[in-house]
Amino acid sequence: MTLGSGGSSVVGLGLVDIELWLCMCRRLGDVECLSFYAVPRNFRLLEELERGEKGIGDGTVSYGMDDGDDIYMRSWTGTIIGPHNTVHEGRIYQLKLFCDKDYPEKPPSVRFHSRINMTCVNHETGVVEPKKFVLLSNWQREYTMEDILTQLKKEMTTPHNRKLVQPPEGTYF
Repeated sequence: MTLGSGGSSVVGLGLVDIELWLCMCRRLGDVECLSFYAVPRNFRLLEELERGEKGIGDGTVSYGMDDGDDIYMRSWTGTIIGPHNTVHEGRIYQLKLFCDKDYPEKPPSVRFHSRINMTCVNHETGVVEPKKFVLLSNWQREYTMEDILTQLKKEMTTPHNRKLVQPPEGTYF
């Protein structure tokens, strides 16, 4: 089997070589090159871990692993600082994300640990309900935990969420 338009063979390549090849494909924007190879789950999660540790954008969204010894990289913690000009402004929301063995083919389960009142969040459990949160209901393999957290932050600014009465700060599900 050959990978990409250059005809590079997978046979005999080590994991580092494949990672470098994928990185080159991404930088060149070679969609054909990338379409031949789906990044294995653990490589994908390592990429996400590295990105999460570096910080995202303006620093109001972050994430990382719950347990560095979890070789399956299943349990993650996310943080969202509430957006300006909303009832969420300045609040720090903690979330739990769980990446099952099918991630990234299927989305992680997402649950707010901090109490929050949003239309896509179950008010008793804190679970982000996939049917009410477009990113989860229309999940694509290319989406990441970062995408989930930034979209939840964006969802806080929508007219139906930006002014909802919130539970007291420091309360948890």
